[in-house]
Amino acid sequence: MVGRWFGGVLGSGLWLLSGVSPAAALPPLEGEDYRLEFYGSARVQVETVRPDNRREMGSYTGFRDAYSRIGVSGDYLLSPEVTVFGQLELPLDLVNWEIQDPFDHSQDVRVAKIGARGDFGSFSYGKMWMPYYNAIAYPVDMFSSYYSGFATFTTFRLSNTISYYSPEFSGFSFALGWSHDNGDGNSDRFQATGSYSVADTTLAVGVDRLRKDWRIWGISLAHTWQQFYVGAKLEIHDSDIAGGYGADGDSAINLLVAYTLGQNTLKAMLAEVDRYGEEVVHLGVDHQFNDSLLFFAEYYWERESAAITAKRDSGEGTWRSNFSGGQVFLVGARFDF
Repeated sequence: MVGRWFGGVLGSGLWLLSGVSPAAALPPLEGEDYRLEFYGSARVQVETVRPDNRREMGSYTGFRDAYSRIGVSGDYLLSPEVTVFGQLELPLDLVNWEIQDPFDHSQDVRVAKIGARGDFGSFSYGKMWMPYYNAIAYPVDMFSSYYSGFATFTTFRLSNTISYYSPEFSGFSFALGWSHDNGDGNSDRFQATGSYSVADTTLAVGVDRLRKDWRIWGISLAHTWQQFYVGAKLEIHDSDIAGGYGADGDSAINLLVAYTLGQNTLKAMLAEVDRYGEEVVHLGVDHQFNDSLLFFAEYYWERESAAITAKRDSGEGTWRSNFSGGQVFLVGARFDF
């Protein structure tokens, strides 16, 4: 009850802020050796969902949160060589008036980490975005709606994690991540990535080890040319699993193309993700109204069940219903402060 009430108050406050000019957003608190910044993002869409098997779940039209959040981050200059930092970010499900992730209602914290950075790179501990996601999945996770980011085998953020990001050496960099009890069967999870960037192109490779006999290998490409952006990735399961999710040799292939003209960005992604959506088509357009306010419209289609779920429900609604994929039409707005 308290979470629902508090989530409603925060959600209402963020929507009121959407009518305020960007200049009125909270300024950072700064001193000679520190900086503290408060931020937030209100993201809501209205969608029409049409599952393929409507005997299992009927079509509906309704609102859905698109990963709203509120947070605070800070830096402190410990010495000329070392800066310590921290970040706390909470999910806001504005449609359900709860502090919860709209996909996983059991999650009430998005990010909670502390760390240090300097010429040696960056160390972090806590709950954070994972190195494998950042290097391999992020280059094709560019849509604005709730349905962004599903066409991958990996997870986004994990708690009880230690990560290290190296500095860049002539375009090369690497990252490592270790996460306690967050692999398959409560085993520890390990990730490693390597990237090479030259001009407007980045090539990355990585591995996500869920247990001793189960790994996900990945490679990604991100390239910007004038108004065009191209992102691509390939992931392959390397496991002793003969059938079902994680089966040895199963792959996820994505190709995303975006074109920006003035305040508008057109996006299109084709993907094939074995046992998690199968063929996926995702189309969208963003209109950047000003520095803080963005409007978006998208079309999403998946052959098998992956992202589509029951009205105002979480990912649990996907697995409870055998509706075999479907399509979504949606429009939404995002306000950042």
